Amino acid sequence: MHARALFRLTFANVASAVYLGLVGASVVFEVAAATIGDPGIVGIWPFLLTAPVSLLFTAVGIEVWGAGPVPVWVLAGGTALSALVQSFVLGALTQTLRGRFRRAATR
Repeated sequence: MHARALFRLTFANVASAVYLGLVGASVVFEVAAATIGDPGIVGIWPFLLTAPVSLLFTAVGIEVWGAGPVPVWVLAGGTALSALVQSFVLGALTQTLRGRFRRAATR
């Protein structure tokens, strides 16, 4: 797969852009809440928005670091990476469905 196709599937379609916008907005809201005062449970939203893949990255982090606490940079990096992975899958799914609908419409 070429870099242009990878970029197009991950960032340059409506579904992926909306998804990444939601994840980005939740991160901005989390940072603002942590800066202003006690964030409480606000920090869970980026993790939940990237849930299936972020759970996998968290499990890998727990296995690597053992019984000790997993560093925050591992959790944040795993959440960011899982958002990109899910954005790519969402873009590929959108492209596949659009191709199927176009083929069905021309028949």
